[in-house]
Amino acid sequence: MKKVTLLIPCYNEESSLPALYAALCEVMDGQVQYQWEVLLIDDGSRDQSLNVMRQLRYKDPRVAFISLSRNFGKENAMLAGFDHASGDCVIILDADLQHPPALIPDMLR
Repeated sequence: MKKVTLLIPCYNEESSLPALYAALCEVMDGQVQYQWEVLLIDDGSRDQSLNVMRQLRYKDPRVAFISLSRNFGKENAMLAGFDHASGDCVIILDADLQHPPALIPDMLR
């Protein structure tokens, strides 16, 4: 079975992460032909994003996160994520739901 990594760089996304997680689960739980993981990259957030990531990880082992020591920028956060992704393919999404998770099945076709 193929595995998909959903790579999400985050900077001060404390308020967005719960809705993002719920939307990803709703879409990906219907994709039974794939295993999947959510890889959140905390890019030096100054809010409680990291604590929310910890809570999501505690609740769901498909969630992983990396915490960068400071804000390195979105591109470097993505590169750090690529180094840790375990999926056969990687889909990059913004944490603020600018890219609707409902489009993921189309991307996987």
